[in-house]
Amino acid sequence: MKISQIAAKAVVRVFLLLLLISTIPFLEGNNPKLQNFQFVIHQKWTLVFPSILIVGFVTLLVLCTIKKYKQVDLNWLLVVNTLVLLAYFLTIALAVYRQIS
Repeated sequence: MKISQIAAKAVVRVFLLLLLISTIPFLEGNNPKLQNFQFVIHQKWTLVFPSILIVGFVTLLVLCTIKKYKQVDLNWLLVVNTLVLLAYFLTIALAVYRQIS
């Protein structure tokens, strides 16, 4: 049980830290390429899976926090969900980086 608590807390902290770090270039406002950058989404159905991931992450994070990371199954679900969400955000970040460089 202790390993799942540590894993869940660590993965969530890493995810939130990377999310915070990724917003720094947008907050600086010095890059003219980022000021004119736009996402073009051809099909709206492509937003369903990321929405489910984000809603699942928030739900699992709230449940684990309320139960104080005592349920092993919820902890591991949170770890898996966060890792998939991390992979998704990293692919988006790489795509944005390729477009602006």
